[in-house]
Order: sequence, then C-alpha cells, then structure tokens
Amino acid sequence: MEKKFTFIDLFAGIGGFRIALKSIGGDCVNFSEINTDSINTYCTNFSESKNRNLGDITKIENLPKHDLLTAGVPCQSWSIAGKNMGFDDDRGQLWNDTIYLLNKSKPKAFIFENVKGLVDPRNKDALLYILKRIKDAGYFAKYFVLNSFDYGVPQNRVRIYIVGFRDEKICAKFDVHGPLEEKMRLNDIIAGCNTVDITGNGESFDKDLFGSPVALKRKFSLSNTSGLNDYFLFNDIRNGHTTIHSWDIVKTTNRQKKICLLLLRNRRKGVYGNLDGNPLSLSHFKNLDNTITQSDLNGLVDINILKEEIFSYKLTDAAATSLSDEEKAVLSHRVGGNIIPDVLFAKKDLKIKKVSISKTIDSLVKKGLIRSNEIRYDFKNTKISTGLFGVNRIFLSSSNIFPTLVASDTNDYISPVSIIAKNEDDYRKYFIEEVYNKSNYRKITKSEACRVQGFPEDFILPENRSRWMRLIGNSVSIPVIKMLGRAILETGAFN
Repeated sequence: MEKKFTFIDLFAGIGGFRIALKSIGGDCVNFSEINTDSINTYCTNFSESKNRNLGDITKIENLPKHDLLTAGVPCQSWSIAGKNMGFDDDRGQLWNDTIYLLNKSKPKAFIFENVKGLVDPRNKDALLYILKRIKDAGYFAKYFVLNSFDYGVPQNRVRIYIVGFRDEKICAKFDVHGPLEEKMRLNDIIAGCNTVDITGNGESFDKDLFGSPVALKRKFSLSNTSGLNDYFLFNDIRNGHTTIHSWDIVKTTNRQKKICLLLLRNRRKGVYGNLDGNPLSLSHFKNLDNTITQSDLNGLVDINILKEEIFSYKLTDAAATSLSDEEKAVLSHRVGGNIIPDVLFAKKDLKIKKVSISKTIDSLVKKGLIRSNEIRYDFKNTKISTGLFGVNRIFLSSSNIFPTLVASDTNDYISPVSIIAKNEDDYRKYFIEEVYNKSNYRKITKSEACRVQGFPEDFILPENRSRWMRLIGNSVSIPVIKMLGRAILETGAFN
C-alpha cells in the first residue's frame, strides 16, 4: 500500500496501533517500549530491529520527524498534575512525558488511548488537566468513549480515545465513524460451535435472525434477542435465571437449598445491617422460619456453602493494659459497648490511618479486652468477580459479546454450545447437566484472544498463558484504531 503518513508508536506494547495504521498506509518511524516480552513480540512480528526502539519515554528528549503520534498511555493512577512550571519541569509522570514529546516534536495529529476510568466523574480534574496540557502544547483535541464491540470484534471493551490536531479547522472536521450495523458475535471467532434445541415435542417458536426463540420478551445485559442470557454467572449473592449457586452444584438437600435461598433473599435488607449484604444470626433465621436449627446452619458450614462470622465483640471488664494507637482508634468506635467489624470497615479515619481492623481486633481479643458477642452466618463465597470453584462466568457460543480481555486473565470461560429452550427452567437445567457437569467449557485460546482484539490469529505470542494474556490484554483493539486512522485521513490532515 502506498505510504500516506508516518507515525511514532509510544507505549507500543505488541503493536496494535502499528497493525491498524499500517493497513491504511501508515509507516512506523520508531517505537517506544520498555517491557521485554512486549519488545520481543513486537520485533518478531514486524521483523523490526530492536535498535528502532526509543526505549524509556521518560528519557526521550526528541523524536524523529513524523505526522502522527500514538500512545496507549498506561492506566497509572491519575494524580498526574506536575509542578505546573512548564513542560520541561513536569517530567517523570507518563501523561506529562507524553505531552512533553508532543510539544517538542509537533506532529500534525495524535491519538492517545486510555481506560474509561479517566472519564469517571471522580477523575474529572485529571481529564481536564490532560486536555489543558494538550491545548498548552498547541493542539486542538476531541475525546470519545468507544466500545470495541461497535467496531468489529465481539468484546465489551470501553476505552477513551483523545484525538488532536495542530490545525483547529482540521480538528473541527474530525469525527468518528458510527458503529457497524452488523456486529461480530462470539461464535464467529471460536471453534467447534453447535446448537442444542431442547424445546421438545416439536413446539414452534418465532426465531430471530440467528435462529434463537423469541418467546421470552425480557431483555438482559449480554443477552440474545430471546431474553435468555447467553452466559451463566456463578455466585451465591445474586439471583437470576442464569445464575448458578453453590447449592446447585454441591450435593444438598431441598431443605438446605431453601435455607440458602432464604439468606439470599434477606441478606441485603437494612434491618440486618448497613452493608449491601449482611450475615444473619440463628435468631434471624428462626424469625424467618422457626424450624431452622443450629444443626441446619452447621451442616451448610461443613459443606463450605456458609461460613461463621463474629458479627460483634463485647467489651470485657478486664483492665486495659498499654494500648497501641490502632487499638485506641478501634475502641473509640464502639457502639453501645460493642465492637462491630462491619462498622469499623466503613470508618474513614481508620482507612486514612491504614488501620488493620482484623489484626487489631485479634490483638484486643488476645489481651482479653473484648470477646465474641454474636455469631452470624453468610455465604462463604461473597466476591462476585471470583465466582465459584474457579468459575466466574461461562459464555455460550450464541453470546453477542465477550467481556473485556484483561492482562491478569479472569475466571471467564466459553462453551461451544448454544441452547434453544422453551423456558428458563429447561435452559438452566440443560446448562448444568450438559455444559457444567460434563465440563463442556474452556478458557479462551491464544488464537481466539487475538481475534477478540482484532489481531491476526497467527500473531506470534509466547507459549505461556499468563505471558500472552498479559500482552494481548494490555493491547488496543485494532479495528477501533483503524477506524480512527481512517477518520483522520478523511480530514486531509496529512495532505
């Protein structure tokens, strides 16, 4: 392809910007990266000499001449304001270093990418600061919050993109292209997909364009047009027609299932505490169902569905020995002679002082100053992102979208199965029996992860999963950058 513009690739990673821009006529002058795995992967895939790596951005003083500057600035914390004494005096923080080089090299345009948290109201001052520094460098900029799913990959990846120009009239002409009408779906990128129809008795349903029944009209996040979720969520503290609980997959009696559902339906009620989810005592359970016994709760603890928690501690009559500052701080927040851990965790002054509440309570117990006062029961697994037994979510192949790929990997899985069912109960029952119990699910593969980000499936990455996941999870989605590059070309910025 004829060369149309030149660009420099800062925070280059494994080359997402480079693949996208090269495909529309861009020529990479140099790149900058410090991570060894990223450098090796970048140079291998582009047959690039490591001598073309400009290295640590904080040590670069000048850039070669180029038309477009790109940077996927790492999502460091956003207390980024420097000394505000000019570009030369604000070095050492990555956003400032990036804008410093923009100011020094004066390309015709730039594209900066960052996580969506930058547009969160809590980070308003940081975003305004970045935009001001860009303006101080002589550029006019616009920013956009875009989802990769809208531009040709089946991934829910929302990012902020800041695009700027030296020419104000050119900037006024720039706008992003609208979302694609036809979206890619998960089964377009995973292998071995099949659909199982368990409607039974030859019952007829209206079908959507993809052959899914549309008898159920409700809409859910990440759902197909039938209203049946295309993924199953594994956790004990939420409920829904595609939520799988511990008591669904651990052998339990109907009575145990009933007790678990009783806790699930009541733990978020304010009468039991101020948190989003509160443990319940035996007396609480008895008020809800007077047949529940201590033995019932102990049985659920024994099979690791429930856990015991000391909800409160009572001050004893023991004489106080020497107290640490942390112990004094904890004791100052007693409520009616009791120490309640959940109350302590919400206290701002303890957070500021970085008081370890658990360790401090243990210390007070050992000194005999407090003792257990009330035992309550909660689910053992209460962190949604962790899931159950190593599984957070399982996405069926009919899903429109996969969650954001992240560098640390996740407990998200995919199944090649797509289920057509006549009702929610059958849908869920078949999933447990034929997908979960038969382990008909797996982690996303390397080649599939590449396609989810818009990379060629034969893109060369390390063999070790944690290494390649870190690299691909930190990259930009190629189709989004390609769209932005084309939109910049359409302004005539490089003519």
